[in-house]
Amino acid sequence: MSPTQAVLSGGIVVLLLLVALWALQLKTKDAGVADVGWAAGLGFLAIFYAAMLADGLGARRWLVAAVVAIWSFRLTRYIIVDRVLAPEEDGRYQALRQRWGSTVQPKLLGFFLGQAALAILLSIHFLLVMLHPSTELRVWDWLGALVGLGAIGGESLADRQLERFKASPDSRGKTCREGLWRYSRHPNYFFEWIYWLAFAIVAVEAPWWWATLIAPAVMYVFIRFVTGIPPTELRAIKSRGDEYREYQRTTNAFFPWFPRHG
Repeated sequence: MSPTQAVLSGGIVVLLLLVALWALQLKTKDAGVADVGWAAGLGFLAIFYAAMLADGLGARRWLVAAVVAIWSFRLTRYIIVDRVLAPEEDGRYQALRQRWGSTVQPKLLGFFLGQAALAILLSIHFLLVMLHPSTELRVWDWLGALVGLGAIGGESLADRQLERFKASPDSRGKTCREGLWRYSRHPNYFFEWIYWLAFAIVAVEAPWWWATLIAPAVMYVFIRFVTGIPPTELRAIKSRGDEYREYQRTTNAFFPWFPRHG
């Protein structure tokens, strides 16, 4: 199967998945399943490309697919447990329902389709890496895989530290400053970004290597300025007020560094 055929065929499956999840939220009233579809869809596409592509070294295709599958499984499971199975719908989607009012369902359908489109576009990042012209695995392949797995481990650790903090009865109205959260206000987002950079390492020496920097750049903009940090911090200020403003003053938003004092 050619790369174009792989993207079109796999993309149709992901589109159908997100439409099915939109229909599911009509019953459950929880649009957080859109995040499940996005994460699971990317994992599916990477495995689909590895299995169906006629070009590219097979060992590299499956190495990339394995790293993506581990990321996808971890993130999908986390979203289901932390958000979908939570007593209330994620605050982002509650805000959208209030903002959109009577037009919420057609606009949510557009949002779900947008998530599918984003997953398809970002999956081309993995496809390009799989099509690297080298006919054998190189140090860059293994280094990129290790960075990707390390990023998954860092994000998982940050999530566990936050869960442990939230489970404490003394955490109400307070901000987590334990472990990685002492050095960054959003270490989970930071490692998510590092994960996308890992595939650019695998793509080193490819003639189109520069193209593998597009996905990390897009993810950085979305995380840092659009759907990641800004709405998360608005909700944090609303619920914790000056306590969180002090955390903002002393701790880097994204890149980990030592806290500021004085």
